[in-house]
Parts: sequence; C-alpha cells; structure tokens
Amino acid sequence: MDKHFETEAIRTQIERSQFLEHSSPLYLTSSYVFEDAEDMRASFAEEKERNIYSRYSNPNTSEFIDKICKMEGAEDGFAFATGMSAVFSTFAALLNAGDHIVSSRSVFGTTHGLFTKFLPKWNISTSYFDINNLDAIEDLIQPSTKILYAESPTNPAVDILDLERLGNLAKKHNILLVIDNCFATPYLQNPIKFGADLVIHSATKLIDGQGRVLGGVTVGSKDLIKEIYLFSRNTGPALSPFNAWVLSKSLETLAVRVDRHCENALQVASFLESHPKVNLVKYPFLKSHPQYEIAKKQMKKGGNIVAFEVEGGIENGRSFLNKIKMASLSANLGDTKTIVTHPASTTHSKLTEVDRLEVGITDGLVRVSVGLENVEDIINDLKQALD
Repeated sequence: MDKHFETEAIRTQIERSQFLEHSSPLYLTSSYVFEDAEDMRASFAEEKERNIYSRYSNPNTSEFIDKICKMEGAEDGFAFATGMSAVFSTFAALLNAGDHIVSSRSVFGTTHGLFTKFLPKWNISTSYFDINNLDAIEDLIQPSTKILYAESPTNPAVDILDLERLGNLAKKHNILLVIDNCFATPYLQNPIKFGADLVIHSATKLIDGQGRVLGGVTVGSKDLIKEIYLFSRNTGPALSPFNAWVLSKSLETLAVRVDRHCENALQVASFLESHPKVNLVKYPFLKSHPQYEIAKKQMKKGGNIVAFEVEGGIENGRSFLNKIKMASLSANLGDTKTIVTHPASTTHSKLTEVDRLEVGITDGLVRVSVGLENVEDIINDLKQALD
C-alpha cells in the first residue's frame, strides 16, 4: 500500500532488534562480525547484502538513505559527511579526465570553486549557461559533455530553472542531469519526476533543520549510485552513524517544519516587497518572481529563502546586517532560527563583481533564511533594521 510523504518519513525504519525498540537505535560501531569464514568471504565478494564496515554502510545511514529515496522517487543512494562531499564525490565518481560539464552559472560559491579550481586539475572542464537563456545550453554541449548540472531554486538569488526542459535536453543529448535540490527539499520538489538522473542534498540545511549536524546525500538510479558507492567506499566521505540517526529523525518532522517555513517566508517576502527601502524581492511564490509559473508547476510551496536588495550597495547591505537584533548572522540556512546573510561580502565574496552580477548577486543583495519564530517578530526585526 502506497503511503503519503509524511507517513513514509515517520514509518520507514530499519528492522527492530531483539529489544523491539520503538525508535531506531544508534549503531555506533565501526565494524561488524561474521558467522564464519564463508560468511566473511561471501560478504566481501558482495554475494550477500550485509554490513561490513561503517565506511561502506551502517544501519543508521541505510535508514536515512531509504527515506530520502522514497521521498525523491529514487532507486538507491549514498550518504555523505557533508553536502559538498556529496557534490564532489558524485562528479569524481562519474567523470574521467577530458570530460566536460555544462552547469548553470547560478551555483553555490563552493561548487563554483570546485568547477573552476579543482576539477581542472584532472582535466575536467565546465561551461556555464545563463539561467535566463536556456536556449544557449545546446550550443555549450560538446562530444565530451557528460553532465548537465543545476540548482533550483538557486543560491542565493532564488531563481527557478525549468527542470522538465533541462530533463528533455539531457535526454536528447544522452547526458546525465544532476540537480541540487537543497533549497526545495524532497517535500517541495522531486527533480526525478522531471527527468533528473541524480539528486543531491546538503542535509545540513532544511533536512536537519536545527543547525546541529553536517550531512549530504545523492540519490538516483541503481547503476549510477553503484559507481558513486564504489568511489566513496574507497575514498571515505561517508556520513557518520550518529549524524545519520539525527538526520533520519529530522525527516520525521520535515513536512510540518517546511510548511511553517514557507508560510513565514511568503509573509516576509510580501512585507519586504512593500518596503520603500527595498529595490526588489525574489521569492518563488510571489507573483512578481520572473519564474513564478515554473515554480508553481514544479514546487509544492516556495521554500524558506527570500532574497532582496537594499538601496546603497555593499555598505548599506553590511549596515543592514549590523542593525539586525533577533535574527542570526550565519553562513548556514534552513535552521529553525532566522538567518540573514550578505552574499557579496561573505559567501560569494571570492567571485569577481562581474561574476556576481551575472548570477544576480548585486552589492546590496541580502539572503534571508526564514525560520520558525513567530512571523511578526521576524518581520519586526527586518523592519527596524531597514528603517
């Protein structure tokens, strides 16, 4: 019997032990024992599925992966120590020297650094497309292109890409579509439905939701995940059992948390849109958002990230942060606590001004990760800082 999202998040768990525990226990072990020499041989030969070593698999990481797979409609997955280890390991496992990536220009600053500083060491190149000109993607595809990559919504400008169109393009050219679904979570959006081959999450963000642990996960088809698993088994970026246990428990409340995040964010975005000192506001479910119709087609709600531009450039952006009283100034997002960031002077400061402007990061852009506080208190804090 098919179950609803919230039920799968709560009722998917590993088999109970002899103690019949109601909540999944923690398996804080680095290794596992075997019944005899034949059991050990068959396990290492992968003739049977069982835990061998927690760098390969662990009951807690398996439960977490199983939940994400059910939520995303994926066949298999692998869990990582961080979101960036998921991004790097996915590319490193599937690409060879001489291969080529076509990526949205609007990606997380550290992902941009991976594409421009580190992958070129192995002769893996990247070409960027403008999110406002998807027609240009086909001109960038080469015989060596293996992956089409994008975030949607993007970080930090909250732009939306048409996932179905990207899926059709990838299929037409027989390349893999990899989508970072961090901002939407599997509750709000399922890229596999629109043609994605692999979906990546930084579980550190909304999946944990309380700023406690680091984690990442990649899910998709069995064949692709096997390659990622074999790479990760040898290189060691695996998620710890404790963090997997925390993240699996967090998924039980993902839907109810994200619903509240979205309600608050829409009210915050509407307030900001009416404020005279705000030049523009970007939130996927505001009708003024340039990709509003696409967002409505592929997302359940608009997420918890609001981007807006204050008048006065970098100095006023930083001044605004200095006047915040309740919200946190932090590099994280997706927390219960509202977080305010000024990308031009922090998370994306290593980009040139030209590169920042090309992805919509103006000097006065502010990113708000709207939390779960009473929305009036969030709005009052932003208002007093703006005033």
